Parts: sequence; C-alpha cells; structure tokens
Amino acid sequence: MIRSAASSLLTLLAAAVRLVASVVAGLIVVYAVFTFFEANPANPLVEFTAGVRNSLGWFTKDLFHPSDPKIAETINAVLAAVVWVVVGNLLSKAITKLAPGRARTKA
Repeated sequence: MIRSAASSLLTLLAAAVRLVASVVAGLIVVYAVFTFFEANPANPLVEFTAGVRNSLGWFTKDLFHPSDPKIAETINAVLAAVVWVVVGNLLSKAITKLAPGRARTKA
C-alpha cells in the first residue's frame, strides 16, 4: 500500500514536472514567434512572454549572433524552449524510475 502511494506520488510529480516544462517552453516559443513577426513590444501578452523568456530562458540570451538581431533572438529563444522540453522530459523520466514497485525492463 505504501509502495503504491509512493509510486503514485512520484508518477504525479513526474507528470507535473513535464507539464511545467512544456508550458514554459510553449510560452518561450510564443515569444519567439512574436519576436520573429515583430509584434508590438508594448502589448501585455508580448510583455508577459518576454518576461518568461527573460526569467526562465536567460541561459540562451546572446548565444548566437547572426547578422539580423530578430533572427538571433528567435533562434536563441527557440533553443531555450527546446532545452526546457528536453530537461523536463529527462527529469520526468528520472523521477518515474524512482517509483517503487515498477517493473524494470531494458530499453
């Protein structure tokens, strides 16, 4: 019973990690689209997604420097989103593997 509860809790935690990472990545991709199509930076939705990108996608700021700054920011933002998805999925899988009572199979 305790194993089942712990397993369920870890499975739920893994799903939550995957969901949060996906939402953050999605918001960063929306910001990248806004940047690419030159959306009004004073728009509240654009400001919100820019805040998410600046707060949670800072690690790819100024990573690549193509000649067009719009393309540079779009590429860097999309790369941040990809990192969020990959890391979120890896963490989710690691958490799921910690769940007791799971059948261990070779992949």
